[in-house]
Amino acid sequence: MAIRVLIADDHHVVRRGLVFFLKTQAEIEIVGEAKNGQEAVELAIQIQPDIVLMDLEMPVLNGIEATREIKKQCPDIKIMMLTSFSDQDHVIPALEAGASGYQLKDIEPDELVKAIIQLMSGNNQLHPKATTHLLTHLSAKNQFEKKPLDELTKRELEVLQEIAKGKSNKEIAADLFITEKTVKTHVSNLLSKLALSDRTQAALYAVRNGIIK
Repeated sequence: MAIRVLIADDHHVVRRGLVFFLKTQAEIEIVGEAKNGQEAVELAIQIQPDIVLMDLEMPVLNGIEATREIKKQCPDIKIMMLTSFSDQDHVIPALEAGASGYQLKDIEPDELVKAIIQLMSGNNQLHPKATTHLLTHLSAKNQFEKKPLDELTKRELEVLQEIAKGKSNKEIAADLFITEKTVKTHVSNLLSKLALSDRTQAALYAVRNGIIK
């Protein structure tokens, strides 16, 4: 079944370009377009897409406000920020609002498709610049409620550290000399033990609790 995508961007040319390209992909179905954050919220609630590709700077409601509202109303919808901004003042609030992915508009079209597919499979990879801000900006913060880390095995803790560095399951498997299937099992276990919903939350948790090497 195709991934149902809603595109939210106030620039007509960008929005139509995304629609034109993504419509050529068999794995993706474009189910709606929004030209501002408020429209994105209304359409998301109405259409219930799998993923919203969300611009940051939009009129009426910006992307962060729209993301927060969509996640409040429809927590199962995944949000991928697709923007020109890579500074921490945009990256961090977007992730805290509930975005599961963060990519820049200069991403190669094929890489964007891969990122969308990975997001649907729970492999929430962030753009390297977003990961860098995650590691440097949040290290001193501890806004997540602490969960008992002693519930994690040594290997699960190592996997969590690698997730926080923005690595994919394949990269983690290579670095830790284990199979990709084993990595997936460890990821599932640690998310359950720490009461986290996805890899992005796990990365935030790891940084805020000071368990990055």
